[in-house]
Formats: sequence, structure tokens, C-alpha cells
Amino acid sequence: MGVMKTYIIQVLEKLPRMFLTMTLAGVIASVSFLSSARADAATRIKDIVQFEGVRDNMLVGYGLAVGLNGTGDTLNNAPFTQQSIIGMLERLGVNIRDNSMTTKNIAAVMVTATLPPFTNQGSRIDVTVSTLGDAQSLRGGTLLVTPLLGADGQVYAVSQGSISISGFTASGGSGSSVTQNIPTAGRIANGAIVEREVPFKMANMTSTRLSLHNPDFTTARRIANAINEHMKATIATAQNPASVELKLPDGYTGGMVNLITDIEQLTVQPDQIAKVVIDERSGVIVMGSDVHISTVALAQGNLTIRIDETPQVSQPTAFSQGGTTAVVPRTNIQIDTGKDQHLAVLKSAVSLQDLVSSLNALGVGPRDIITILQSIKAAGALQAEIEVM
Repeated sequence: MGVMKTYIIQVLEKLPRMFLTMTLAGVIASVSFLSSARADAATRIKDIVQFEGVRDNMLVGYGLAVGLNGTGDTLNNAPFTQQSIIGMLERLGVNIRDNSMTTKNIAAVMVTATLPPFTNQGSRIDVTVSTLGDAQSLRGGTLLVTPLLGADGQVYAVSQGSISISGFTASGGSGSSVTQNIPTAGRIANGAIVEREVPFKMANMTSTRLSLHNPDFTTARRIANAINEHMKATIATAQNPASVELKLPDGYTGGMVNLITDIEQLTVQPDQIAKVVIDERSGVIVMGSDVHISTVALAQGNLTIRIDETPQVSQPTAFSQGGTTAVVPRTNIQIDTGKDQHLAVLKSAVSLQDLVSSLNALGVGPRDIITILQSIKAAGALQAEIEVM
């Protein structure tokens, strides 16, 4: 062993210094690449949690859209539109209560918006406008002043402006029509002014909670450990899979806002349970990387009977006496027993890639894979949860 060590040292001493430098640089670059790859796999805390109290608020309102080119509500079919027109004009000093209206340039609409957290008074937010009656299109329409209410019944914003839509409807004289996208819904960019702020003060808070988007015990503990290690104090505690309690450390003068700013950039590796998500309506299957299959034999094949009717016309020969033309049925029956399908054996601890490759080798489509996965789960061989949407 000593002779071999001495020989290796002699060989290294004979190597050019530049070669050793390049080799060492290559090793360092490789280690740096692997370290960066592992760092890229981690996720910032701000991307996987939601801070308690920092949330959006839903707003809704009822209003009128005017200026439509004959594509508005039919007043006989939408009495709420007619009542709204009468009430609006009366507030403007016009009394038409005893007169009949036949206009089709006005539509009753519902206005919705999302009020972001900490939005200041006077800021502008986008709104969505959707028809409520039988209006055909909102193209060219203008939304009149519409108050937007929160869940508590208070007015938080006021909306007004020109409606932009991405769809259209074109019709011909014979009754045929073409519709692209949804012409009965549109948006108004910066179409609402915030009139009331949501009262929420973070400066005086001494504790808060971090809510995980995907609750998990391991992820919650990793978040708490990352915060405590960074702050050099035990200020974070995983309460449950969905919550991590965060307390303001003693002697910290920055306040809760600065503390959240310091920790939200920390990176952790999220964990999750093995899950298979199935959408039976569209045939979409999503499987996580931790899905494994125990040893199981798998076969897929169906008995398919196909019957085609191809009737033929039989005509009499020329100058025949009493011959008539007749329709002769021709029936073609094909039976597929699935004899080309084979039995496959999935070995223990099969990964996601092995499972997909085996199912593709059997010629299995997405619809059949759904049934196969459910059958493997029923057999106890699928080490994952199945969620059917």
C-alpha cells in the first residue's frame, strides 16, 4: 500500500502544473454546478405559503351598460333592466314611468372585481362585466357608475368606463350565425377606483401565521427550521401541516413587516405525498414522481364486436320480364378478442417512468389507464393516493 501511495505521488509531481490547475478548476466547477442544481430545486418560502391576513377581497356590483348597437336586453324579457332604467333616469330628473320603452341599447350587467391586500384609497383596479339578461353582445358599451360592495355590504370601490371584449357575433339573413369567444362578458382595465381601504395593520403585530398552500408535515417543519436557523433563535413553530406560527424575536426593532421581508426569500425543499390525480371527463392523468407500484401482473384487452351494414342495390337484367329493383342487405361482422395484448409484470418499487413505459408497451390509452390505476389501487399495489376530479 505504501509503495502504491509513493508511486501516485511521483506521478502527480511529474504532471504539469497547468494540468493540475485545470483539473482542480473542473472539479470546483462541477461541485458548483451540482450545488446550484440543488439550490434551484428549492423553493422560496414566499412561493409556498400565504401570510395570515394578507388576502384578496371579492367585490360585486349591479349596473347598466349603455351604448350597445341594438344588442342589449329585450325589456319585455328583462323587467329588472327596465326598472333600473326608470330608477336611473328619475335620479337624473327624467320621469318616464308612464311611457313604454323599446330600446335595445342598454343591458343589465353584474360587475365583479378583486381588491388586492393593502390597496390604498384612490388606487385603481380592473373589473369584469357580464350580462345579466338576454343581451347578445357588450361590444361598444359603456358601464355607468356602479358601486362595488364587499361581503360586509360596504362600498369599497366605484366602477365606470368603456367595456372591452374579445368576442363577436355575426349573423346572416337566413338565421345562421357565427360566435367567437364570449361577447357577453368583458373587462375594464383600471375601471374602478378604490374608495375604502381594508383595515389591517401589520406594524404592531407581535405574531402571525404562515399558511401552506399544500399542507404537509415535513414541509411545515422545514420552513420552521429554515427560519430559526436564519434568525439564530426559535421564533417559528410548526403547529400543524398547514400552519407555522411566527413570533417577533426579542430585541428585534424592525417590526413584523421587516421580519417577513427577511424570511420570505429563504429557500426550502417542499415535500408532498404520492398522489395520482385523474380527470375522468377529459382523460387527463397527473402522477407525482414519488408514485411507486408493488409487484403486480397487468393485462389489458377487450372483446370488441363491430357490425357494418352496407346495403347494395340489385337491378334486373336488360329486357327482363317482371324484374324489379331491390335493396339487398350486406352485413359485415368483425370480432376483436384482444389477442395481441400481453400480460406484463411490474416489479416491486416500480417508478413513474417504468409504469408509463409498461402501459405504453401494452398500447393502453388514457381512458384505460384510469381504470388500470384504480384496479391497481384496489389490489393494494399502488403506493399513492388517487384523487378523482
